[in-house]
Amino acid sequence: MTLPDLASQIVYGRIGWAIVAATVACTLWRGAAPLSRIGVAAILGGALALMALPGNLSPAWYLGLAFQYPSGLLVGCCLVRLTERWNGARRSAAMPPSLAGVLAVAGTLLYVDAVGFLTSGYYYAGFGSVLAPLVAVILAGACALAIVRHHARGIAAAVLGAVVLFSVLRLPSGNLWDALLDPLLFGWAIAALLAGALRRRRRRVADRSPSSHSDPDSAPGPALQPIAAEHFTSLKEQVGGQ
Repeated sequence: MTLPDLASQIVYGRIGWAIVAATVACTLWRGAAPLSRIGVAAILGGALALMALPGNLSPAWYLGLAFQYPSGLLVGCCLVRLTERWNGARRSAAMPPSLAGVLAVAGTLLYVDAVGFLTSGYYYAGFGSVLAPLVAVILAGACALAIVRHHARGIAAAVLGAVVLFSVLRLPSGNLWDALLDPLLFGWAIAALLAGALRRRRRRVADRSPSSHSDPDSAPGPALQPIAAEHFTSLKEQVGGQ
């Protein structure tokens, strides 16, 4: 087990929490005008300056006490969301249902193992010298293949960045699972799944509503067309014509 350097942890924590805070601020933006690129850059620069304050003057100090460090995947997903706002995209692809489902299941499994309902030691396996590097190599290869094939490139790049950050610098804590999951990312995944379920439920209700189906009794009948008038000639006209 190799732990990261303390100085690199502090620097990573300041930068990581700045990216997360900027993403939250951009997501909560409710201005009259859409957020421009200058606005996104200003929010990110202000968050970096705020997190760089010394000691307990920095919000990163208190965020670290509450949540330690953000996972590399959380920082990567936030960068994907900031890139979307930079490009003016309205819908976010930073938390697709497939990723949210995997994170929800993995987070629940790690939680029940950490609190003692399971005694398999799944979390501590992230410090291992065999399993953790093997999983990291598999994930890196899968993400690189997805990027080459242009399949979910943003999320694949976020996962690959988290794996590389763990493999090279052992950030944020030397544990592979801390690089891929944290409480905030777990909550984001659960919220994304619930929001998707609510949207599907609303669509089903809208499809079943009476206004969405045509009523055969109220359907308009075929339009009545006037009967073409036939031309009749009188007997006098026929005799005169002869």
